[in-house]
Amino acid sequence: MISTFSFPTKVRFGAGTLQELPQQLTTLGLRKPLIVTDPGLVSTDAFKSLEKLSAKKWPVFSGVHPNPTIEDVEAATKAYLDNQCDSVIAFGGGSALDVGKVIRICIKRPDRPLLPFEFEADWSNLVPCITIPTTAGTGSEVGRSSVIIKDGRKQVIFHPSLLASLVILDPELTRGLPPKLTAATGADALVHCIESFTSPVFHPMCDGIALEGINLINQSLVRVVKDGNDLDARGKMQVAAMMGAVAFQKDLGAIHSLAHPLSTFCGLHHGTANALCTPFVMEFNAARKPGLYRRVGIALGLDDPTDAATIKHIRNLLSEIGLAPGLRAYGVKESQLDPMSNQAFADSCHQTNPVPVTRDDLRHLYQLAF
Repeated sequence: MISTFSFPTKVRFGAGTLQELPQQLTTLGLRKPLIVTDPGLVSTDAFKSLEKLSAKKWPVFSGVHPNPTIEDVEAATKAYLDNQCDSVIAFGGGSALDVGKVIRICIKRPDRPLLPFEFEADWSNLVPCITIPTTAGTGSEVGRSSVIIKDGRKQVIFHPSLLASLVILDPELTRGLPPKLTAATGADALVHCIESFTSPVFHPMCDGIALEGINLINQSLVRVVKDGNDLDARGKMQVAAMMGAVAFQKDLGAIHSLAHPLSTFCGLHHGTANALCTPFVMEFNAARKPGLYRRVGIALGLDDPTDAATIKHIRNLLSEIGLAPGLRAYGVKESQLDPMSNQAFADSCHQTNPVPVTRDDLRHLYQLAF
């Protein structure tokens, strides 16, 4: 078996690194970036910090939805072309970063529809993109994929050329993130690390990165939900989120297959959807593959890292940050479970679950989480 290991993205990390942006643009020879963000960010202190760095006001597209759609991509592409931009600054959470990265495909070939995506086409020399996350969850800033909704279904556009030219991780930008969103995005990072580590795909570099990501999240997530001004915890969560995204180039598992329909059918935040399904999938997997979560438990610092103890710790951690199980409490209707199960089984993530799952298994897991 031949494997490929790749970690090429340049990352600048630390409080205040946003201030380097003008010089970084100059170094890259860029003058007129399009800022891609969401409407909720434009009134925040984080966005105002970005605006202050623009000597000549950079054009802004702020129409990205929480679960981005193909229409968001098309509108952002039009804004780029209409403003004759030369680069993209993707600023915000995973949705804004995904849209900012993927519009470069549309800019290169505006004559082609984005979906279905033609992986084998020439996608070299895409316009430069600088990713600046304002959350600590998806890790999309270092990812080589974007998740876009078309016709009611989340679809993944993957290509190595989607990697950002530069990532700026500034924990100051996450300081104003509300506790609920801090919790949801942090849970997303945790699930990325757990699922990528337990994926059966051979990638020992990603395994090590995932385990250290779990360790950092265990140190920091509860702290930062309780005190949003804890910059040490904010920074560790940013790094852990990035590590989770690097690790899941191994692929993910059944938690994500269950979470994706919860976003498309019910509008749940992706991190929240992951958290609500996590303990049940972990119990399902451990029952069929004993010892699966032992090293996860060690990364969590448990003295007796059995599967049961590890799952209990994860359940308690999620509850402590306000993400106790119960889909019905989030507006999910029992009538939605069957169509969601069909979509979950069609989702590719469960194909790299540590144990096989059927459509009926996924339906049962929804019922347990309900």
